[in-house]
Amino acid sequence: MAGIHASRLESITMGVPIAAWPMHSDQPKNAFLVTDILKVGLPIKTWEQRDEMVTSSTIAKAVQKLIASTEREEMRKIAEELGASTRQAVEEGGVSRMELDSFIAHITS
Repeated sequence: MAGIHASRLESITMGVPIAAWPMHSDQPKNAFLVTDILKVGLPIKTWEQRDEMVTSSTIAKAVQKLIASTEREEMRKIAEELGASTRQAVEEGGVSRMELDSFIAHITS
């Protein structure tokens, strides 16, 4: 997980579960959001484990769960639902779209 908002949002809107491996900056908070709050990803390693070595088997287990498991299906379903809500918010008449249009009208008048 790059920890970049746009990448995270893109994965969620496409219904793609996320592998989280926070290393610095905003990544620990983003990993927590993705894995514990939104439940659309799995941790490869948590921030608390940042000083521990990550083995190839740890990565393989996480990838296997993301590819073929009941957890993957649950994460995919949640991500798709969040994606649908996000797309609806930015479409014509959506809450985010109306707020952006209002802001643009305010600063250009």
